[in-house]
Amino acid sequence: MPIRTCIGCRERASTAELIRIVAVGDGTTTVLAPDLRGGAPGRGAHLHPVPGCLDQAERRRAFVRALRLEGPVDTDPVRRVVQVGLADRYAHN
Repeated sequence: MPIRTCIGCRERASTAELIRIVAVGDGTTTVLAPDLRGGAPGRGAHLHPVPGCLDQAERRRAFVRALRLEGPVDTDPVRRVVQVGLADRYAHN
């Protein structure tokens, strides 16, 4: 199983424990979308699906750096997936 680093807590974990996040946009607005199947094209960032890691990633602007984006990004779709219950599937901190 491939190992990736969570952009929130910076801990290494298998891809089965992380969700992949990709940037989707039309040039004026960039929205972060969870890639639950792991097959979306383009650059991706990995995150533990827990609110603490998402908060850390937002505070440190890790999505912008990891995905090589400019300006603010909308993390609402990622937050919804994390809060809806994916976090219950994983034990992290």
